[in-house]
Amino acid sequence: MSADTVATVEPTNADKGPAFVVPPGPTVRFRFTKQGKVRFTSHRDVARLWERALRRAGVGVVYSEGFSPRPRVAFGLALPTGHASEGEYVDLRLDHEPVEDLPVLCARLTDVLPDGITVLAAEVIPPGTPSLQEAVGACTWTADIGGPTLTEAEAAVVATLARTELPIERERKGKAQVVDLRPAIEELTVAAEGADQALTLTMVLATRPASFRPEEVVEALDPSWRMLRACRVNQWIIDEDTWREPVPLVVPSPRAEGRAS
Repeated sequence: MSADTVATVEPTNADKGPAFVVPPGPTVRFRFTKQGKVRFTSHRDVARLWERALRRAGVGVVYSEGFSPRPRVAFGLALPTGHASEGEYVDLRLDHEPVEDLPVLCARLTDVLPDGITVLAAEVIPPGTPSLQEAVGACTWTADIGGPTLTEAEAAVVATLARTELPIERERKGKAQVVDLRPAIEELTVAAEGADQALTLTMVLATRPASFRPEEVVEALDPSWRMLRACRVNQWIIDEDTWREPVPLVVPSPRAEGRAS
């Protein structure tokens, strides 16, 4: 049975006749952060944290069938363990939860999730909406780096963007393979930020046909550089020339405003 046809069954007794099917509630897409110590929690463990939070908050969700029912929870692209994020997403099929109270529901979930996971926003998505895994076509990352000066980093970025190929080696199923990183780099800039003038790379990386990590970009720029920390700032659904976030915040991001103009 597909996620769109899942239903809950109300228990009945013989006097009431056969059980009747109650249509499930709407599917709601939530946006949340992953900051601080919780960023060292794996993708699988974050899913468990959400399942526990749903029970603690008393949020009614549709469950799968079978001997071990689980909440119908669908996460977006996995975040590499150790990286922070300002834009993670999860789709939940609610079981008659009042959708007019989505801000209150976000607050209820934030209260029972660990520090560092804050539910920022939510919206109802219509039936047939592509999954997050299918829809997201690019991600914006920031990465703080150590090693080069600003001038050296700027030169490396210019040289990298001028290349037509950027082969890197990956290990897959115990075997080394060479893949081309260059087609995945949509944008790449560097700036000195903060009082200490720390260098921060900002990169927009396509997720198809292959997804790459920010540390792979840093190593491709110069293997001697150190990536100090990384954060996934945005995930993007791309419709032709329009870029939009799965769940936008109240204040549009600069990239969304730029694409709209």
